[in-house]
Amino acid sequence: MNLLLEKTDKIRLIQEGSKLPYDLLLLADETIEAIDKYIHDSEIYIYEREGETLGVYALQMFDGESIEIKNIAVSKTCQGEGIGQRMLLNAMEQAKDRGFKYILIGTSNAAFRQLYIYQKVGFEIFEIKKDFYTKNYSQELIENGLPLNHMLVLRKQLND
Repeated sequence: MNLLLEKTDKIRLIQEGSKLPYDLLLLADETIEAIDKYIHDSEIYIYEREGETLGVYALQMFDGESIEIKNIAVSKTCQGEGIGQRMLLNAMEQAKDRGFKYILIGTSNAAFRQLYIYQKVGFEIFEIKKDFYTKNYSQELIENGLPLNHMLVLRKQLND
C-alpha cells in the first residue's frame, strides 16, 4: 500500500467556523451530541481529493505532553485505500512538530479493524476504560456483532 498522498490528495486544517463534516464524523462516533462534546475544542483536519472531502480527523490537546485523536473517519466508499493510515501518519507528524511526546487514540473493544491499523503504525494499548460505552450512551451500541462495553486507549511515543 502506498502511503504517500496521491497528486490530487491533500490533508488540511479547516478554518474555525467552517462547516463541520458531521456525515464523516458520525462514522467514528455514535451521536452528534457526543461529537459536540469535544469538536469545538479540537483542530479539524480533512482529507481531500479533487475538492471532495473523503476523510476527517480531530486533534485535541490532552495534557502538556500528549495530544489525542478524538475522531478519525474515512468515507465508506474509500475505506481500504490507505486514507486512514495517511491521516494517522499526518496526525503523528502534526503532534511531533508541535513538541508532543505522545499521541493517544481511543476505540471500542469491538473495533477490530481500527485496532489493527493503530497497532500497525506503532500504537500500543495503554489504558482500558471499563464500561465506557454503557456509562456514556443510553442505547446499546453494537459493532462487528458485539456490544460496545470498554474503550481501549492506545498510545504512541513520538520519537525525538
